[in-house]
Amino acid sequence: MKYLSAILICMFFVQETYAQFPKEKYEKAAYYLTNNLEKEVFHLEVKPNWVEKGSKFWHVAQTAEGKRFYLTDVQDAKTTPLFDHRRMADLLSEQSGEDVDPADLPFDRIRWHEGKKIGFTWRNRDWIYDLEEGNLSFEQSDRKQNVQGLSPDGQWRAYQKNHNVYVEDLITGEQRQLSFAGKQGFEYASGYGWSDLIKGENGPRPERFFVSWSPDSKKIFTHVVDLRLAEKMFLLDFSQEDKFRPDLYGYYRASPGDSTVVQLIPVIFDVEEKSEQLLNSLKRPNFMSVNLRWQKDSQQLRGIYLERGFKKLHFLEVSLDGSLRDLFTDEEETFVNRDVLFHQFQNGDFIISSEKSGWNHLYHYNSTGRLIRQLTNGEFVVNKISGVDEKKQLVFFEASGKEQGRNPYYNHLYAVKLDGTGVKLLTPENAFHEIDLAPDFKSFLDNYSRPDAPTVSALRSTNDGDLIKEVSRADVSNLLNRGYKFPDSFSATAKDGKTEIYGLYFVPSDIDPGKKYPVIDYTYTGPHTAVTPKTFKSALFNHPQQMAELGFVVVMVDGLGTAGRGKAFQNHSYKNLGDGTSDHVLAIKQLAENTTFIDLEKVGIYGHSAGGYDAARAMLLHPDFYKVGVSSAADHDHRMEKAWWPEMFMGYPVGDFYHDQSNVSNAAKLEGRLLIAHGAMDENVNPSASYKFAEELIKAGKDFDFFIWPSRDHNFGRPYGDYFTKKRWDYFIEHLMGEQPLRNYLPEGLK
Repeated sequence: MKYLSAILICMFFVQETYAQFPKEKYEKAAYYLTNNLEKEVFHLEVKPNWVEKGSKFWHVAQTAEGKRFYLTDVQDAKTTPLFDHRRMADLLSEQSGEDVDPADLPFDRIRWHEGKKIGFTWRNRDWIYDLEEGNLSFEQSDRKQNVQGLSPDGQWRAYQKNHNVYVEDLITGEQRQLSFAGKQGFEYASGYGWSDLIKGENGPRPERFFVSWSPDSKKIFTHVVDLRLAEKMFLLDFSQEDKFRPDLYGYYRASPGDSTVVQLIPVIFDVEEKSEQLLNSLKRPNFMSVNLRWQKDSQQLRGIYLERGFKKLHFLEVSLDGSLRDLFTDEEETFVNRDVLFHQFQNGDFIISSEKSGWNHLYHYNSTGRLIRQLTNGEFVVNKISGVDEKKQLVFFEASGKEQGRNPYYNHLYAVKLDGTGVKLLTPENAFHEIDLAPDFKSFLDNYSRPDAPTVSALRSTNDGDLIKEVSRADVSNLLNRGYKFPDSFSATAKDGKTEIYGLYFVPSDIDPGKKYPVIDYTYTGPHTAVTPKTFKSALFNHPQQMAELGFVVVMVDGLGTAGRGKAFQNHSYKNLGDGTSDHVLAIKQLAENTTFIDLEKVGIYGHSAGGYDAARAMLLHPDFYKVGVSSAADHDHRMEKAWWPEMFMGYPVGDFYHDQSNVSNAAKLEGRLLIAHGAMDENVNPSASYKFAEELIKAGKDFDFFIWPSRDHNFGRPYGDYFTKKRWDYFIEHLMGEQPLRNYLPEGLK
């Protein structure tokens, strides 16, 4: 009897200690899942499809009445329905025999026929709708058949046979072999597919074909894919329903410092001379290859490439005889960013970006590579060349950090004359502006917003940025009626003691300011980006509000070492990827000092991919601060990663700092609760590092949780992503909040 009493007492104690998490909170969180929100918020943005040389555009909008197509006339400043949606649905139903919903027409893309008709494809048929008459018929398509390898004049077709390049004269039927050295592993006109999986240890590669014809149809540029020394990574697919043994898949992927990599060798063919110019001097690893483009005279090609290690960039010109000429070089002690901004003029002059001043700016060079002038300058970052009006000698560019007193990440559109004068701001609002410039350079569509300010979609003039028409404004009334609280921006002082860093925090819609809430850090400190949402849509269609509705405060921070704040800011992460979350710790502590509802005794962290590395690394580096972590698809040891990313940001060649910042090497430091998750078929970040990390945790006697998706790759798509979303929620509910999750339950939107 006393044993029964003890059992009852234990049961009572467990029930008191681990309260059952309420189903209602799951439902509140699920409301903010993307597939649910899409039915609740409308007119979130306008994506213009410019027609009539830029004098009009059509767009698709999700409205309270369903999906709608609209046409905007720039000159008349009018937006009207593109067609009668009910009539379109009735005609489609009548001619197809299927029920078609006018609120959800079965197409999203249309072909424009000079403003009188539109075409679209549905059920593998081409349809045409007369906008004036309101008639629907099958389209007699005069679209050219897409013939692979066809020359611009239509006379020649290039193709690959037995790993060599051939051409066929489509007029005479003559066939010519242009290369003769091709064989398996040394393959002409092939390509390297990032996600190409090879079944079995030595199975065939998926077929790839690439050629680029010169404008005069006399020459071909392509490359040789040299696989002879390349090594593979491997995956095991355990999920085959009709098999009882796993399938082995391989793929060619280099790790940092590898010499046994796929090489690409550029090659030029002269079709008339049947000659081959193999450019061995430009032989490069596939992840550093040269992308050459023909010039209009068909006598040269130009292209940008980076040397291995990413410290030096070249913009070069290649002649038909194989001779090379550098038109521009850029060099950094740390790394040159891969995302180079570039525009070439009709006369061969060009604009290119560089961070040599410490900030990403635009430089104008003539066709021989002589600097004409620096077009932009100052302590701000140029993000994009939106367009160049050569007639008016104007460059339209997007930049952030130029407007004082604003969030330095907010993007704006500017115009500058080619003589470097007359820089003009065209988007005055204090917000993040997403720009789509009309092809005639007379107007642009501006979607501007902030995380706390829903999107306004405005049509504006490029002369001065004046408003032509407000096309739409986001309708978020359903959100507000549910008590939605916009996320709040904040700033903090970084670990250097002087730099201001920026973040965003999300709270439950029913927050009680007098109560303390557990905190979750949603992390991704990859140096190539800044992930804290800057727009209304990116903040709303994201994980944090879902997590917040469960009863957490969710924080996102862009600390030192991330992108968008200049070269010195970004360089903090060079050879130092392991310290990305130290600024997060400081930011969360400073946020707690300025709010009343943050519980610093209950802080968790999660992330995916590089963010997964961050999450596990933070648990090892800051065990007194982060108590619970979820790390998914993580590159736990950069020596096991795809080569380009670590070689760029951790340095090349590989050094001891790789070992020092490896989660695998530091596994014994784990103190809190950690869930490690990975897709077994992840060809982007191979799961081997997660297995190796787990092995070291076991050796160190550490408790942790480990979860593998047998069939999933790097992206946890549905339905497995739904399963993982709930699992991640439950992990923090149980281990950070201290409540008992609802098991075997998926709320609406996760099913």
